[in-house]
Amino acid sequence: MTTAPAYSTSVSPTAARIWSRARGLLIALLVLALGGITIAALKSDEQHGRLDPRSADRTGSRALATLLSERGVSTRVVTSTREAADAAGPDTTLLVTDPNLLTGRQLATLRTATGRAAGRTVLLAPDQPALDSLAPGVRTAEPTDVTVRPPGCSLPAARRAGDADLGGTRFIGAAPGTDRCYSVNGLPTLLRLPGSSADGNGPTGGTRASADDTVLLGAPDLLYNHRLDERGNASLALQLLGSHRHLVWYLPSVSDPASAPGGERSFLDLVPAGWRWGLLQLALAAVLTALWRARRLGPLVPERLPVTVPAAETTEGRARLYQQAGARDQAATVLRSATRARLAPLVGVPPLHVDSADVLVPAVAAHLSADGTSSGALQALLFGPAPADDKALVQLADRLDDLERSILHQERHAPREHPDS
Repeated sequence: MTTAPAYSTSVSPTAARIWSRARGLLIALLVLALGGITIAALKSDEQHGRLDPRSADRTGSRALATLLSERGVSTRVVTSTREAADAAGPDTTLLVTDPNLLTGRQLATLRTATGRAAGRTVLLAPDQPALDSLAPGVRTAEPTDVTVRPPGCSLPAARRAGDADLGGTRFIGAAPGTDRCYSVNGLPTLLRLPGSSADGNGPTGGTRASADDTVLLGAPDLLYNHRLDERGNASLALQLLGSHRHLVWYLPSVSDPASAPGGERSFLDLVPAGWRWGLLQLALAAVLTALWRARRLGPLVPERLPVTVPAAETTEGRARLYQQAGARDQAATVLRSATRARLAPLVGVPPLHVDSADVLVPAVAAHLSADGTSSGALQALLFGPAPADDKALVQLADRLDDLERSILHQERHAPREHPDS
């Protein structure tokens, strides 16, 4: 007695199957999280950003802020126009690291604040709109490369510093008494617009500059950490930014509410640009992953069935479908085709001629010659038209079954020749 094999009928996902499907995504998320944690741990003590006095990067300015602090100059970092305007004062130097990011409203706010509270204003590589607002009468010219240049002027700070890394934007036109330094083809890359008065010594030594003067630098390179110790960069930077006891270091940002027209900003405007680019990259990665993992049309592949259905039930179910659809012609075709396929090897007909009436019918008639069955009747039975109704279909099935039994009966009782005869 043989035991039927046991088949698993459960279709619930197992832990192993869930892990095999999700492990790739989980590993990627884990690597991303570990990378973020590692970077945050390594950089937690540093504020990164170009010209940021808290940054120790090559293009940061922490070294300069440290030197200023040792000489008694306090540095305050602000990131909004309102903070910069409120911090301006008669004993304050206002450094604007990127005036080109400021809107007309922001420039007007700074102009009002610096005009009311006399102090020094330093602009790094300003464009024409910034000059029109904060340094009227000065225009920009074609920029030049940043390299070592001699002072070429009588400004005490420049003469004491000597050669320095200057270049970038060049300036045209200024009022009489303006100091034009580090010129290229007659156009200065450092311009100091004089103020109304001068008083005493500044914290970094030397004669204090006019109380409300404006300094224009064509390039910020001499303020970078990696260039501060070269030539006279440190001396020039300390004298320009250390002429007063307080330094307001303004880092303009596109996230400043004052940079939006009317001061009102939408939710998307409040999202930093870096986050928007990150979300765009994540969306693109999600689309590419969906295209990679999407189901594609192709050849059929075998799948494990959830249950095993007995052949009798399958046959009965198909028959009921034929009955509901009234497909007697299709049912008759299936019955006749199956009968011909089983009779062919019994009467010696090759599989190639199973559906050939000229070959199969004579062979079957030869085996039934004793029964008196005519070739015409066999032709109608095996290759005839579709039944007219369900009763005729049942009779056709019975007659095909009787025909097959007759052939099998003859095969079982046919005399066999002894092999020794």
